[in-house]
Amino acid sequence: MCALVKTTFLFRCYGHLKNQNVTDILTSLSGLLVSGEGHILDIKQSITHDFLTVSILFTSMNKSNGLGVKLETMAQSLSMKSDLEQVAEEALDNIHGDGSARYVVTVLSRYVSMEHLHQVLVLSQERHLKVDSIRQLATLPDAQQAVQKRSAIEIVLIGKGNVESLHRDFLSLSSELNIDIAFQLETPFRRAHRLVCFDMDSTLIATEVIDELAAAAGVGEQVAEITESAMRGEIDFTESFHKRMGLLKGLDESVLESIAEQLPIMEGAERLFTALNALGYKTAILSGGFMYFAQHLQKKLGIDYIHANELEVVEGKVTGRVTGRVVDGQRKAELLERIAQDHGIPLSQVVAVGDGANDLPMLSKAGLGVAFRAKPLVREKAKYTLSTLGLDGLLYMLGIED
Repeated sequence: MCALVKTTFLFRCYGHLKNQNVTDILTSLSGLLVSGEGHILDIKQSITHDFLTVSILFTSMNKSNGLGVKLETMAQSLSMKSDLEQVAEEALDNIHGDGSARYVVTVLSRYVSMEHLHQVLVLSQERHLKVDSIRQLATLPDAQQAVQKRSAIEIVLIGKGNVESLHRDFLSLSSELNIDIAFQLETPFRRAHRLVCFDMDSTLIATEVIDELAAAAGVGEQVAEITESAMRGEIDFTESFHKRMGLLKGLDESVLESIAEQLPIMEGAERLFTALNALGYKTAILSGGFMYFAQHLQKKLGIDYIHANELEVVEGKVTGRVTGRVVDGQRKAELLERIAQDHGIPLSQVVAVGDGANDLPMLSKAGLGVAFRAKPLVREKAKYTLSTLGLDGLLYMLGIED
């Protein structure tokens, strides 16, 4: 009696869909593998426009039962092409594991060109990283959406190397190409973030509230100059904060409501929070701005927690002081850690987003710290940047597709 020998095969089926149901195709295919005593090692299916590709790597204990002919016949009945090849055992190292790590490169821009993709692949090749998969995360916009166009491509790479060095290489390339490239080690936690903390001014809103208050008080130029210097990291945030506050003394309280009603929400913020809230993420504002305006955003966007500075108002006038501890960079990092601890969330599953130098402590504390449309100093020090898209570009960095 002839002994059964386990043999490994790679089967590919591909072609244009002609009103076929993909589930029906996969069901028929899996049924044939069951009859052939097939054991699946790897399987991938994708549709580009209307072109279906299915690849299955499997083992079979009996090569002579006509499985190959049956698979080919099935493909032909669907007007699709197919091929079946035997795979040598020594070629299965990547399936069984050779100590290589998996990395995810997310390429973001209003338009990711073929040149952009080519340069990312060239760098991957130079660093001896193999492409495992590529997929488009953003749906292509129609003509009416052209202004809000988003493009996002996710590339999964396999290889060995120093993560910090690879991260720097891809970050450098993103600067050269003027696009955003996020290089992350693929771990179980990458898609399991549970808390997202945001700065407010110039992050959730497209303005600096203190500058709006200053303009109403007639001291706009002086305050704006101090704000810019602080955001660039040229002067201490707390010192600059007290200087700016002093210039607001005597401002009428009614101005606060007027400004709050007209706050320009940052591009992509509403879409981002709709998704985060639906997915059950905890969210927080950690701001060096003011609680009055943070409360306004909390109601509008459905944010769980807010921490900001409390303006002191006496007899309807701003005194130029705040009550309680100033929320500076260090305080933001402490609050992020405290909220995470209260919910039993490890820092590796926390995301932080901000634009200024005072956001760097919380960006470095979070597992995914993103400098959003940030000043040069902040972009240089942050591990991740998002500059070409709106806030909803963060969804693609989390591996969430449209």
